[in-house]
Amino acid sequence: MKLFLNRPTFKRAAFSICLLVAVVCALPLEAKTFRWTDQGDPNTMDPHAQNELLTNAINGQTYETLVNRDKQMRVVAVLATEWQQTGPKQWVFKLRRNVKFHDGGAFTADDVVFSVKRAQDDLSAIRSYALGLGEPRKVDDFTVEFNLKDVNPIFLEHATLVQIMSKAWCEKNNATRPQDFKNRQDSFAALNANGTGPYVLKTRQPDVRTVHVLNPAYWGKVEGNVTEVIFTPLKSDPTRTAALLSNEVDFVHDPAPNDVARMRTTAGVKVVDGMENRVLFIGMDQNRDELLYSDVKGKNPFKDRRVRLALYQAIDIEAIRTRLMRNQAFPTGAIMPSPIGTYNDPEIERRRAFDVNEARRLMAEAGYPNGFSVQLDCPNNRYINDEEICNALANMWAQIGVKIKVVAMPRVVYFAKGQKRDVSMYLLGWGGAITDGQTTFDQIYHSKAAGGKGDWNWGDVKSPAIDAMVAQQAVEADPKKREVIVKRLLKEMNEQVHYLPLHRQVIPWAVRSNIDLVHRPDNWVEYQWINVR
Repeated sequence: MKLFLNRPTFKRAAFSICLLVAVVCALPLEAKTFRWTDQGDPNTMDPHAQNELLTNAINGQTYETLVNRDKQMRVVAVLATEWQQTGPKQWVFKLRRNVKFHDGGAFTADDVVFSVKRAQDDLSAIRSYALGLGEPRKVDDFTVEFNLKDVNPIFLEHATLVQIMSKAWCEKNNATRPQDFKNRQDSFAALNANGTGPYVLKTRQPDVRTVHVLNPAYWGKVEGNVTEVIFTPLKSDPTRTAALLSNEVDFVHDPAPNDVARMRTTAGVKVVDGMENRVLFIGMDQNRDELLYSDVKGKNPFKDRRVRLALYQAIDIEAIRTRLMRNQAFPTGAIMPSPIGTYNDPEIERRRAFDVNEARRLMAEAGYPNGFSVQLDCPNNRYINDEEICNALANMWAQIGVKIKVVAMPRVVYFAKGQKRDVSMYLLGWGGAITDGQTTFDQIYHSKAAGGKGDWNWGDVKSPAIDAMVAQQAVEADPKKREVIVKRLLKEMNEQVHYLPLHRQVIPWAVRSNIDLVHRPDNWVEYQWINVR
């Protein structure tokens, strides 16, 4: 029997066969599923609406950047193939050709210009990074020029942080602006995704499950063999540990410190360690004349440096390091994600002495001999032992009369609350791939200002001297001169005690023995480097 197809039908059949062959050839020889968990869940699928590690990393499997990091944290080409600084304030990028978005749309310069401007929007949580790229201009379909107002010593570092979206897809789905996350806006881009990356978002169920599948039309080479990734948030420490030991998941991104020692000796499980580029610290509202959540009326105790210093000197950091963190932490006196950012200066890194008697003296001198009450807001599923750290601090500060009400909440609620400045005292961690201090200075040190400066300065710290030094170092092209300014800035920040430094986290990853993955200092999980044996 012969099968006769008319011309249109034949063309459709031929196209389907070719597509099937392309998909099969793009897949690894044996399909593998990778299952992993974390205590928290991504905040949103909109790559510009939040600036939080887990959110950025999971979105980073779908959305790509012009340049990004390799396994050794070096900047490498991704959607850009080459770039050149054509002047102190100008960069030109050549774009990769024949790249498709997951919906089949072609990637061009229009998408880069659109994405950078979208990321510069007031609703964007990464706008200060995007603004660091200057004004993007399309030269042709595969060339983009960036014109800066000022010299940017870490221009390429900023370029690693702006994920590229499809202009046509955003326009079609009413997502041309980032999701208004802090006001809990519903947005198509918050639950759906369309990037150029190696993995396609298949399903998104907030707080339940997020599934990605391999992109069969990916332009690059995927080193690993994972064709499906299932992420399931599990808030409870014992539940995450049990899931790994029973082989229900392959990888725990944030194992509880108390369980790490047991996992090291458990058959079928291995622990991979590394210090994260992230510093944890306590912030305080130093702007309002009266705190939102305190029994002190008519004034703000955190405006007094003596109170801030007393709280600092009442922190027994060694107890936190040894008892709570089980030695999985490096105490520091610097509000900087990595010691590289302080130029490994021991004076800047050195902590103030733990001295409860001196702390009591300072409290009395400041006019609070009996202390006061205040609320400490804290996430309970973002950092290692975050809620436990807050409770430990509450016990320590009780010794100097400061009565702490710890209010712990999931990260999705916590970050929205903090971004509204609805806090009196809070725990925050700051870090990522960039070890240079610039992104910390702009976001944490600088007062709230146009262009995204001070967006994560939730305590509204205002210091004209610090702002001036932040601005000065940001445009200083001479590395030696810039180092002098940065060190002066760091020492001034430490002296004023605007934040209470705690420690840098050591991140152990707990994983099944048959899984090979890459542990980077930015705690980023890259699906395309994972192999399941």
